[in-house]
Amino acid sequence: MTVVVVCAGGPEEEVVSSDFLLSFDDAKFIGADHGTMYLLNRGITPDLAVGDFDSLTNEEWQLVQERVPKIERHIPEKDETDTELAILKALDYEPTEIILTGVTGGRLDHYEANLHILYRVQKMHPSIEIKMINNLNCLQFLWPGQHRIVSERYFKYLSFFAFGDAVKNVTLRNVKYETTDEIIDIGTTRFASNEIIGEYASISFSNGICLMIRSIDDKE
Repeated sequence: MTVVVVCAGGPEEEVVSSDFLLSFDDAKFIGADHGTMYLLNRGITPDLAVGDFDSLTNEEWQLVQERVPKIERHIPEKDETDTELAILKALDYEPTEIILTGVTGGRLDHYEANLHILYRVQKMHPSIEIKMINNLNCLQFLWPGQHRIVSERYFKYLSFFAFGDAVKNVTLRNVKYETTDEIIDIGTTRFASNEIIGEYASISFSNGICLMIRSIDDKE
């Protein structure tokens, strides 16, 4: 199992905790632009840094050159965002899981762009589990079929939304509010704020793309 963590340059408070980042054995770390500094500030040396690095000060850029073993610097005038470039490089490690952090908060256009990048890459590589994570939320896309969702201490609540078209024949098991052959329509909030009962839950559906969001309140 190979996990690649991509840390982007969104607001630093949107980067998941150091305890979470360091909970993986032998994970690979990629810094996207200023996300490289976020990793270094947490005592994590990225395996790779990618981007135009136009958001770094001269002192920060010098530190990145001294500490990071591999750097791919791009010109600012490019078609891809720094985050997208980093995700594409993550695929070179042939991962089983990619975790994106530092990609939420701040500008909503950046968040929306990152969500659609996640969708596109997940669609191209359905066998890789790709998650967008901050300290309160974990987002990922699910394709038709059956999915096992393991309970974990980081995220208590479980919500499902249709992404594009309605999600059909939705069956939820081992959750507080179970369903059988239901439909998640566009715009509905009916499938929000569920909870896993026991060690794991499951969702199955036949059509559509499902956006799953796992969350915890900031007071918990």
